[in-house]
Amino acid sequence: MEDIISLVDEFDHHTALLAPAVFILFHIIRPFLFIPVAFICITGGLFFGITYGAIYSLIGVTLSSILFYFLMQSMPSLSARFSRLREKMFGQHQQLSVPQVILLRVTPFIHFHLISLLIIEMTRNFKEYTKLSVLSNIPLAIIYTTFGQWIQSLQWPYIITLLIVILMLFYLLRRKEIVVKWEDFFATQPER
Repeated sequence: MEDIISLVDEFDHHTALLAPAVFILFHIIRPFLFIPVAFICITGGLFFGITYGAIYSLIGVTLSSILFYFLMQSMPSLSARFSRLREKMFGQHQQLSVPQVILLRVTPFIHFHLISLLIIEMTRNFKEYTKLSVLSNIPLAIIYTTFGQWIQSLQWPYIITLLIVILMLFYLLRRKEIVVKWEDFFATQPER
């Protein structure tokens, strides 16, 4: 009987060390499984608690963002596809501010890696990209792990109110300038 108890205790100890690594790995492969980031972060809060769930989620989504950065650098066709999607959603000349990017990261209906593409366009190098990614991922990890059950139990009027507030903040925190390139302003129209 003592052997079984020690075996179970040892298994429990190894699983406790392995579970965070598997959770972080799950964050990295999440885009290939088409699972929303919010769902994984909420799950992390339920499994590991608020503090460790937020830390593990922050590590996981940051590693996912870094992987996306290198994929965009090495796969031009994927980069072009995401750029077309960005142009459809935000326009060709839309410049977003850092608070807007953070709000978009928290919004559950916006594609996670579309925001990563916006961060790539806002930064000059990998170091800046990583800093801004971590900065934008912190609220995401904290909010979804902390309020995971609260968000799931919200009724539709509260969800709609929350989305309206996020959209209003998104509008109020925008950059007040638009930069149009010379070539785009004086682009020739094809003859019909």
